[in-house]
Amino acid sequence: MPRPSVLSRCNSHLNKKDFGHVLVVAGSPTMLGACALCSLAAMRSGAGLVTAAVPKSLNLPLQKKITPVVMTLPLPQTSYGTFSLRAFAVIKKVFLKFNAAAIGPGLGANSNTRDFVYKMVEYYTGPMVVDADALNALSRNHEVLVKARGPRILTPHSGEMARLIGKTVKYVEVNRKQTALDFACRNNCIVVFKGHRTIVASSQGEVIVNTTGNAGMATAGSGDVLTGMIAAFLAQRISPFEAARWGVYYHGKAGDLAAKTKSKVSLIATDIIDFISRVIK
Repeated sequence: MPRPSVLSRCNSHLNKKDFGHVLVVAGSPTMLGACALCSLAAMRSGAGLVTAAVPKSLNLPLQKKITPVVMTLPLPQTSYGTFSLRAFAVIKKVFLKFNAAAIGPGLGANSNTRDFVYKMVEYYTGPMVVDADALNALSRNHEVLVKARGPRILTPHSGEMARLIGKTVKYVEVNRKQTALDFACRNNCIVVFKGHRTIVASSQGEVIVNTTGNAGMATAGSGDVLTGMIAAFLAQRISPFEAARWGVYYHGKAGDLAAKTKSKVSLIATDIIDFISRVIK
């Protein structure tokens, strides 16, 4: 499987804008780390620029938590400190600045925030990775996926997949490949069904089973890192299915290298980010 040529950086005449601008829409008062992990992973995976959009009261705390190379975008919030539906009108004005988006890590479950998610998933015109709380929002409303104005890559774990299709976790685990493929075909999207031997399925019937990764990666924030990686590959103009499968492969391989150094027991999400550069190299 030859890797995308853009990751080789052979053309010395290109600049940061040629490697894409990722928008990360993530975070809430108790889950700001999810936004930081996703944004950092996107930068390490080759995005030229990353902007992290957060509820406005979290903007300064995020700037203290995150690396200086990530920009921030404060947006209107609810009284609970989560994204407000009013944030959509603000962010829609700058859609064209971004080559790809990621939404979901640490958003929370506020109903007003869910309405914001629906607007983002339906109306953002570029490719988008949908994860975590954004997936839980979609479990109440699949219709926005079919109406989406750009490619959508969903990254559920077993619990999220079960909620999306209204089945039990046991059912989706027993029928992993077919569950991912059926959902992708019905909802015109790509599904990255995370877990042991992560499955990537497209609405065109393509299915691959990933062979990298280990049990140590079952740790808080690991999925946020994967979301950032796939978004970065999308921003670099890699096709959605290729971005998904390369994101999954590199994510698992970085986790394998990290486990050799840190051990599976001690592995944490930032260790995976630390090894992204080694894997790409």
